[in-house]
Amino acid sequence: MDLLKQFLRYLQIERNASALTLKAYQEDVSHFLAWLAVEQGVEQNNIDIAAADSISMRNYIASLRHHGLQKNSIARHLTAIRSFYRFLCREEYADLNPAQAVASPKRDKLLPHFLYYEEVDALLNAPDESLGGRRDKAILEVLYGCGLRVSELTSLDCGSIEHDVGYVRVFGKGAKERIVPIGLEAINVVDRYLAMREELGINNDKQQPLFLNLRGGRLSDRSIRNFINKYTEQISLIKHISPHTLRHSFATHLLDNGADLRSVQELLGHVKLDTTQIYTHVTRSRMREVYDHTHPRA
Repeated sequence: MDLLKQFLRYLQIERNASALTLKAYQEDVSHFLAWLAVEQGVEQNNIDIAAADSISMRNYIASLRHHGLQKNSIARHLTAIRSFYRFLCREEYADLNPAQAVASPKRDKLLPHFLYYEEVDALLNAPDESLGGRRDKAILEVLYGCGLRVSELTSLDCGSIEHDVGYVRVFGKGAKERIVPIGLEAINVVDRYLAMREELGINNDKQQPLFLNLRGGRLSDRSIRNFINKYTEQISLIKHISPHTLRHSFATHLLDNGADLRSVQELLGHVKLDTTQIYTHVTRSRMREVYDHTHPRA
């Protein structure tokens, strides 16, 4: 419907929302509008958008629960609808925000999956010395060494890494820029990859994508997920690993070794400290595991 298109345009232009956020909001609001059309017994183009009230919202939440959605997914739906109606009220398409008076279900705290040091080491050493192997090793080193999101990594250009001072210029969610330290090992691996590119006549200008696919274009998120799966099988690691697993491992290992939570928040680019605090639960569970396996009276 046209109002949904206007809302998405507003998110993109005025709120600088990422492509993933736009996709999620579009899916969640579309799902609600389809449900509302059925509730009102009309075609979706004829919905009375302003007629929805808090009772409608509670009925909608009940339908989501009935279809097996978890608390986190329901909370995400409510966030999208609340934002949609906030936009409608601002544009005077509605007088009230029906989702405003409805409390979101308390989200379950799902502990992030992470790798132990020896597992990270095995993964980082899995790629070979071909151009593709050097690229993959550089990607793994930067993901783990800098704690980047996969979307942040794929957007890096050759000039994003300041080799002399050991920093990476990253554009995170909402195109917010942050400067992240990068270790010497990761810099060396990236340099070796770029050196081989140069030998093969591949353009290494600062504005060129840092990580290329076989056709010479910017590498996609999906490609990175696929080759991580390949290396996971190669080292016989019985865990599901995604690029985000390396980000989780980055944060967990920093805290394990004494980093303060505030610094880890800055490194990860989290807006709220609450988001970073989930890793303290991971380190506590790791502490318990070590205790249970090592103390004679555990």
